[in-house]
Amino acid sequence: MTEKGLADVVAAQTAISDIDGARGRLWYVGYDIHDLARYSTFEETVFLLHRQRLPDRDELEELSERLVVERELDEFLRGLMPTFGEVASPMSMLRTSISASSAYDPDGWDQSPEANERKAVRLVARFPTLIAAYHRLRAGSEPVEPNPKLPHAANFLWMLTGEEPDEEAARAFDICLVLHADHTMNASTFTARVVASTLSDMHSAITAAIAALKGPLHGGANEAVMKLLEGIGEIDRVEGAIVDRLARKQKIPGFGHRVYKAEDPRATHLRHLSRELGQRAGDIRWYELSERMEKIMMDERGLYPNVDFYAASVYRYLGIPTDLMTCVFAASRVAGWSAHVREQLEDNRLIRPESEYIGPRNQDYRPIEERT
Repeated sequence: MTEKGLADVVAAQTAISDIDGARGRLWYVGYDIHDLARYSTFEETVFLLHRQRLPDRDELEELSERLVVERELDEFLRGLMPTFGEVASPMSMLRTSISASSAYDPDGWDQSPEANERKAVRLVARFPTLIAAYHRLRAGSEPVEPNPKLPHAANFLWMLTGEEPDEEAARAFDICLVLHADHTMNASTFTARVVASTLSDMHSAITAAIAALKGPLHGGANEAVMKLLEGIGEIDRVEGAIVDRLARKQKIPGFGHRVYKAEDPRATHLRHLSRELGQRAGDIRWYELSERMEKIMMDERGLYPNVDFYAASVYRYLGIPTDLMTCVFAASRVAGWSAHVREQLEDNRLIRPESEYIGPRNQDYRPIEERT
């Protein structure tokens, strides 16, 4: 029996993450996402996804230091960024930059497990630098150099805005990175594993994953949510706008999920962060618009918000431009993508599903002069 979109088809075994969609549960290597969001950090989460265990203090410090060292872009990528800032969309920049970065990767085309681990760390470290440099150049500003004294999340906000974030903002963004780091066999992760299964290289697999995330049915929902909120603008316009869109059978971004039938557990934390950041900023409009929209969607369609819905307003409060939101998603998800690539290669078999032919059969070939 053919399942459209491979729904409910098991494509791989993994020890990296797991979902219980009926109960709204998510685990990384058996650790509940609620515990990780409350107590963990992105650096610790990267270690967990790649090593399938939590680090001790020395191991965490070692990984954190490696991420700091690998933040700097090579001269080749630095030279590309001004052009990207002029002509490329954010996700196109990221996709092409990661593909180009393979040319000067210190490990070259070494496909050993050790080299792929180093490549994974390098990619996780450099995604934020690429995004921040691109944004500043397109805005007519000079890129801000990475600050080796700042952790991963805080350093990204520093490079993006040129201002060192306060502890609360840095922690909020760190939680966002933890929440987005992996999510089982989503479209981009599956794409990365398919490419890896051909024994192609790490950079090719991650480039392909970015290409999949670029599509609006996968990674672009957070941007679409923010654009919708901006278009509505006022709390007393929310109901009319949403009811009208539903009547015209238009999709409301940020609601419903292919897997979750209960609330997406990541949305639980992002809702709290949106309210908290709005209160600290003295501007709770984006949170209030989101909260009102959530209530209407539950009343009208019985749909829960997914991870993208409150991520939009959280990112806005953190100063992240709307069109960078999917790139920022990728800066977290590269941790999971690269872990899945490495897991695929540990016990690899070419991923090659069957297809069901539904076209015509037994047709007679006619020369072109006889065709009408």
